[in-house]
Amino acid sequence: MQVSVEEISPLTRRLEVVLPLEVVARELDTAYEKLKGEVNLKGFRKGKTPRKILEKNYGPKVALEVADRLIQESYFDALEQAKLDAVVHPEVREHRYQDDGTFFYQAEIDVRPVLDLGEYKGIEVELPAESAVSDEDIAADLEKLRRQLAPVQSVGDREILIGNIAVIDFAAYNQGQEIKQVGGRSFSIDVGSGQIGSEFEDRLIGLKAGEEATFTIDFPANFPNLILAGKNVEFQVKVLNVNERVLPELDDEFAKDVRTEFATLADLRDHVRRQRLKAQQNTRRGDLIDRMMAKMLKMYDFEVPARLVAYEIEAMIKELESNLKNRGLSLEAAGMNRDSLVAKYQEGATRRVRGDFILKKIAELEGIKLADQDINKGFQRIADQYNMPVPEVKKFFKSRDELMPLLHELLTEKILDFLVGTVKIKTVTAVADQGEAPDPTKPPKEETS
Repeated sequence: MQVSVEEISPLTRRLEVVLPLEVVARELDTAYEKLKGEVNLKGFRKGKTPRKILEKNYGPKVALEVADRLIQESYFDALEQAKLDAVVHPEVREHRYQDDGTFFYQAEIDVRPVLDLGEYKGIEVELPAESAVSDEDIAADLEKLRRQLAPVQSVGDREILIGNIAVIDFAAYNQGQEIKQVGGRSFSIDVGSGQIGSEFEDRLIGLKAGEEATFTIDFPANFPNLILAGKNVEFQVKVLNVNERVLPELDDEFAKDVRTEFATLADLRDHVRRQRLKAQQNTRRGDLIDRMMAKMLKMYDFEVPARLVAYEIEAMIKELESNLKNRGLSLEAAGMNRDSLVAKYQEGATRRVRGDFILKKIAELEGIKLADQDINKGFQRIADQYNMPVPEVKKFFKSRDELMPLLHELLTEKILDFLVGTVKIKTVTAVADQGEAPDPTKPPKEETS
């Protein structure tokens, strides 16, 4: 095998490979022998069709299949021979069978940037002091529990008040055309929660069951729901029913209703305090990681492979499409298009790729690898999250391709755990925003609400 390399840019190489006659001939012979045993051509017994006849009828198809196999089976050996550290799949630009019986292909590949990180341990990160869980915090959480567990009853012909649950039919129109993605029948709204916008909910206050109303709302250009953003929308609403919550007393019986193992209200308060403290610690750790990564990105500014950034952008768009699909929407219905999203995600995707390179380099330097116990903990976490037995969780990861995203996430978490353990925290009264850090453990933020 002859291999040559040409540098196209600091991170892009053109790889040219020539496979010898004997390798090509062997693969073609194997392909035609296999084909001979599979096809039935008129005038020939199965398995006895001459090769020239097979070449006449199936030549282009066999040539393409063999070409794919030759490239796949030689590519990684070619990389090793050329001493290239590729980071994405190659883009095969050209391939052909040559007159002398050899096979030639040319591919462009992106290589890993060479990083010299210097000292990455002991980074100083500014964080506000940890706040204690107050009695007010616990009271607020208990009030949420009361609302969640409260039975509801109709208010009869009384008007809607803040805190009531209004059941409505409604439709939305812009310039006389119905916005089919907005609206619904027997739609429940927790009035005052901001569930579908405070201005809409405010217009419901004072209406009674059986009443209808029409009103318009001018949505600002930066409104989270892009279907409504920047539009003057007319809403037609019919109130079907109005319910109110019957809040239970905060006592020992309420605690038992929340969970049977809580014998008293004091037990429930202790549980709420622990949960609130755990949530605060998780938030603080996330903030620490974001600020640490933001600082590291400023410390290490380097070029990243364009194709890898493109893959990251595509993953972010697919995530957005999935979120929209769950709401019955498409990109077009949400007022978006792929070109604008590519431009919008370019900077964030580049930062995420750079952050991932930094973390993986640190893993290499520190010898951080996944052990079986790390993977088993990952399976257990998923099992706990979805209340499933671990063997059932493992069934969802049958192939390596299905398992790779989880392995990447677990390794990233392990690297971040290591770095967090080395960080020097400077406690301050206020912390300036350092921008969004490309934490690879976090999915892209949703673009609509």
